[in-house]
Amino acid sequence: MKLNREDVRDHALELGFDAVGFVAAREARHALPFRKWLEAGYQAEMHWLSRNVERRLNPAEVVPNARSVIMVAVHYFVEQPSAELWDDPLRGRVARYAWGKDYHDVILPKLMALADWLRAQTPERSQTRAYVDTGPLLERTWAADAGLGFIGKNSLLIRPGYGSYCFLGGIITTLDIEPDEPAMQEGAVLGKGECGSCTRCLNICPTHAFPAPYIVDSKRCISYLTIEHKGAIPEALRDKMGNWIYGCDACQEVCPWVRQYTTPSSEHFLAFDAERFAPYLPDLMRLDDEGFRARYRGTPLKRTKRRGLLRNAAIALGNSGQPEALPVLRHAANDPEPLIAEHAVWAIKGIEATTS
Repeated sequence: MKLNREDVRDHALELGFDAVGFVAAREARHALPFRKWLEAGYQAEMHWLSRNVERRLNPAEVVPNARSVIMVAVHYFVEQPSAELWDDPLRGRVARYAWGKDYHDVILPKLMALADWLRAQTPERSQTRAYVDTGPLLERTWAADAGLGFIGKNSLLIRPGYGSYCFLGGIITTLDIEPDEPAMQEGAVLGKGECGSCTRCLNICPTHAFPAPYIVDSKRCISYLTIEHKGAIPEALRDKMGNWIYGCDACQEVCPWVRQYTTPSSEHFLAFDAERFAPYLPDLMRLDDEGFRARYRGTPLKRTKRRGLLRNAAIALGNSGQPEALPVLRHAANDPEPLIAEHAVWAIKGIEATTS
């Protein structure tokens, strides 16, 4: 049975998604570049990306007889913090996507509701699998092919009229749904909506995490280092991380599409709270496990646990160069968690070297 594409889209929009697109289930267009990316080791310690590669590249390997992939987007721009907060060297920066409730907990139930609705529309038995950044699905490839935007040189999906602040989710289904036309192909000269000669995102990256356009070396990416990386952060990169303590939006902040179009989402589960998302770092360094859980319960920041977030905060304090950070860092240098203590010692040495 072939479902009417616009009926599906209308229902998805009613559920709260900001954009919906459809693409035929087939091997991913970026299969070869993805394999080369893995071979280069750019996935760093995200070993799950190297497992079951064929499942990640072909929806039919996940759902047998898959016919369609439904891609959805939810915009997550909220506001631009004041420079007084955002540029204060004694305050940390948290990437915008983490300013509130964990997006997995918001988007996945809506996708499941859409999947249930799809099954109810069809008399024959159909199979569906829904994913929000946790399954074997190359979300940006499928989103671009489903007409939701194009992949920019920073490797993120850019949606003309909205920018790149988008959460993505997908449903693989055995149902036949007419595909949308791709919005554009990255790197091609297709007029409105492609990067052209712009390289602002590549040039702004503090750690030089882009070895080439469209390619991210995770080992140097601040988002990877502050979230996924569990051990000590390489010393050669620490002084380049600024005051980012969870994620990084640098390559998005300078993008002309982001600067021109920052449309808030119809979903309001994110909100800027300075205490949590631009925290005063000396206060953050004083959190014990209970305090950390109380402050960040239900948000993406819980992933780092106290040890990871305070590791990042120690680096940010070291980069601040502010002598007033020394007392709390000296206390942290005796923290029972060795990861925190080691980074606090590094920060103390850096501040003392610049103020002596």
